[in-house]
Amino acid sequence: MLIILLGPPGAGKGTQAERIIKERQLAHIATGDILRSAVKTGTTLGRKAKHFMDQGKLVPDELVVELVKERLMDPDCVNGALLDGFPRTVNQASFLEQVLPNAGFGIDRVLSVEVDEKSLIERLTGRRVCSDCGASYHLKFKAPQVRNVCDRCGGDLFQRDDDALGTVKERLQVYKKQTEPLMDYYQEKKLIDRIDGNLDVEQVYEQIKKILDQI
Repeated sequence: MLIILLGPPGAGKGTQAERIIKERQLAHIATGDILRSAVKTGTTLGRKAKHFMDQGKLVPDELVVELVKERLMDPDCVNGALLDGFPRTVNQASFLEQVLPNAGFGIDRVLSVEVDEKSLIERLTGRRVCSDCGASYHLKFKAPQVRNVCDRCGGDLFQRDDDALGTVKERLQVYKKQTEPLMDYYQEKKLIDRIDGNLDVEQVYEQIKKILDQI
């Protein structure tokens, strides 16, 4: 089984990914993790990726896809894998489609967790983190007992730069620009299911479970 899980920042994709891989016994594949691991272990592909990263350049799509293919051939992928947030563009999707047969895989389903923009902005801009112990809070959904003070250690809470309103809006625009063509790409192949991510965590997973049970 090979599942692709997509969703904008703040959609709760990470929470759903954890449950999917646990209940379906799938390997969790995120390209950031693959790149860091390949560079650290010094594989041939890792050295090629490091060359671009050291120059502050994006790793080419072809190379990223080759790293994904290499990862899919690891023993822990015997039951299948979940591609978390990849591919991001039609170009990456096209390259991925070319290499998957060599890794013994085909795409079973593409799951797109979708949340309205207003809710995404509320979720992201409301996040706060403790400067001392790293505990996470949310001004609406998990507020501290005392505003801007950590319940656990009394440290100051702060908003990460990534969660500032201007940055959040920019991140969402980038996602929309990159992934809208990708949605059409997988729609044409009749592989995509759109998940209502505005519901609570359990209801979102129930939608996913129904789809995966049919594979």
